[in-house]
Amino acid sequence: QDFRELRALCLSQGLLFEDATFPAHISSIGPTLLPEEKLRQIQWKRPTEVQRNPYLVMDGVSRFDIMQGEIGDCWMLAALGSLTLRKQFLENVLPKDQGFQDDYAGIFHFRFWQCGEWVDVVIDDRLPFLNGRYLSVHPRTSNEFWPSLLEKAYAKLQGSYQNLNGGYLSDALVDLTGGVQVQFSLKDPPPDLEEILKAADKSRCLMGCSTSGQSKRNIELRNGIVQGHAYTITGAVKIPYKNGWKHIIRIWNPWGHGEWKGPWSDDSPQWDRVDPEYRDALLRNKDDGEFWMSCENFQEQFSWLYICNNTP
Repeated sequence: QDFRELRALCLSQGLLFEDATFPAHISSIGPTLLPEEKLRQIQWKRPTEVQRNPYLVMDGVSRFDIMQGEIGDCWMLAALGSLTLRKQFLENVLPKDQGFQDDYAGIFHFRFWQCGEWVDVVIDDRLPFLNGRYLSVHPRTSNEFWPSLLEKAYAKLQGSYQNLNGGYLSDALVDLTGGVQVQFSLKDPPPDLEEILKAADKSRCLMGCSTSGQSKRNIELRNGIVQGHAYTITGAVKIPYKNGWKHIIRIWNPWGHGEWKGPWSDDSPQWDRVDPEYRDALLRNKDDGEFWMSCENFQEQFSWLYICNNTP
């Protein structure tokens, strides 16, 4: 489908685009994502019907715009959270020639890397709702829609929303970058793991990690970590602490809330021993799903580390 041609056609006819290849229908959700009676209750609404003044992007793109919905696609959203930190990758996936303000015709497009080339995926902007709530990613800022629409385009690429319900973070990292990914088992980590993390952060790689367990169950442990879940690594630094140095890692949960409660978490006493200059630069004490933890705790709590770079 040619985005520009279709949009020009809709504008000339004064119509909003309706995508026959990924219709506002149960087939696009998938037959087993929800019980049958819930599937029948799904309504499709455009952002313009939900919000008086919708935007594709407001005040730039951030991982904090993303809050996972009912679909178990944390693996894809964790990759997306990482992408927001690397603007050169993001602009490739999220073309700038679209929005709700100019030439709006209910049509959007996004680009993904598939089988060695960039594929342009066109969608209409009808989003699935169940009982008045977003089935898909819901915007933290109520009128910003890039995460929901990008997720819909990825669902179309994969065949249905149901096909996003469980997957591999490593696949999503490659689909969003065309890059090369490497994974490390944290049960048997490389001896220089701390240096690998720091070097990957410094060279602006995309990074994610996952916990063991079944993704269908999403059990939250008492320490705040979710089993069978994917997370984004958003930073890795070495800071002066007590009489030496400490490697700490910053991690973000695509739920948009739910954080680690152990050492180096938002309220932990470790931060009292850190120079205020470092503490003020690094610590954001908010329930936004992002937290710091030590490299030792990271290895204990997570099972896999994924690093993706645009070159080998």
